[in-house]
Amino acid sequence: MTDAQLFKELVSLPETMKQEAADFIARLKKKIPAKEATKRPLGLAKGKIVIKDNFDDPIPGFEPYQ
Repeated sequence: MTDAQLFKELVSLPETMKQEAADFIARLKKKIPAKEATKRPLGLAKGKIVIKDNFDDPIPGFEPYQ
């Protein structure tokens, strides 16, 4: 069932049943495991990234026009 079909069915329900559907949806959402916020440990990439001494030197072929 697509979202549009589900919405169409929901809209056609009487108000009392819409509230039951809303309660059911709330119960379903509680079943979804919440994503735990975890902090990443610092220093995981330490020693894996190296910046060369000539990093700031001009790149050959990309000199500005004069």
